[in-house]
Amino acid sequence: MTTTLLVVACQPGASVQDLGRTGLRRFGVSTAGAMDQGALMRANLLVGNDPGAAGIELALAEARFRVSGGSLSLAVAGPGAQLVLGDRPQDPDASAIALDGDTVRVVPGRSNNYAYLAVSGGITTPVVLGSRSLHLRSGIGGLQLEPGDTLPCGFAEVRPQRRLPPEPSGHRTRFRIVLGPQADSFGPETLAAFLAAGWHVQPRFDRMGLRLAGPPVPATGGHDIVSDGVVPGSIQIPGDGHPLILLRDCQTTGGYPKIATVISADLDALVQCQPGTVIRFAVVDAEEACIAARHRAAQLRSRQTIALSGLTVVDTGLLMSSNLIGGVTDGSDCAGGGKPG
Repeated sequence: MTTTLLVVACQPGASVQDLGRTGLRRFGVSTAGAMDQGALMRANLLVGNDPGAAGIELALAEARFRVSGGSLSLAVAGPGAQLVLGDRPQDPDASAIALDGDTVRVVPGRSNNYAYLAVSGGITTPVVLGSRSLHLRSGIGGLQLEPGDTLPCGFAEVRPQRRLPPEPSGHRTRFRIVLGPQADSFGPETLAAFLAAGWHVQPRFDRMGLRLAGPPVPATGGHDIVSDGVVPGSIQIPGDGHPLILLRDCQTTGGYPKIATVISADLDALVQCQPGTVIRFAVVDAEEACIAARHRAAQLRSRQTIALSGLTVVDTGLLMSSNLIGGVTDGSDCAGGGKPG
């Protein structure tokens, strides 16, 4: 009998996500995938899954589920997120075991946007173009979750409780960028003002992108260009002069000049910034961006080692040698600005 999760209650924005569709942007297919990829990976490691297994992404609001057909190891991740079984809050940074019939509640952190629920074996909705991720605007990968939906879970051994060291607390508000392919469309004074400004994250924020408010950023040649490739992290400057940062569900090409790209190592922290947060940018070169990406990959390897060994103590030397800003990559998407796909 297949073990399933019944969606008892959820709000708009709940969806199944893995690490997204790679290699298809040249065909116009968005990457999609978890907004905070490091958080999804962390939840998966706690239940013994491959880091890229599909889980449930929740945006801002809590959700409730009921386990049916067997037992599951479960874990949640995301800054401040909490797992509750029945009426029993579970330890943070640890997995838990839910029995057949148990009610599961996931409560996202109050000062962050996204939380993730992973189950042993992963969520096994159909694979579409190499991924189970929902891309909302195209409908690729299914639909947003609604009460009454039933999600199949893969067969996996229910493991004893696993723990990981706590994630660093606090919010990041400074993000590294590599100058974009149209950076020369902005004069030196304009670029300096862009880097000096504090940018307010606006409520117009979804999986496709977020808008910033601050001093207008005029382009010397105008704000319409021949459409070219964009990637998650691209910072476009539309006609109103206010930056638009593209995120996981973004299109594959765009016709606004791109002043910069947020490096891949910083995207997870960026998407957790709630409206009203003031953020700033710092320019790095492509080499620094690649080094940051490699540090993130090393961080995932360290997490896997700790999860697999069952350690419950913090290895201070290991943590100090890693970049503790969240997320992971294989190093191939180090800066953005390359060809999409």
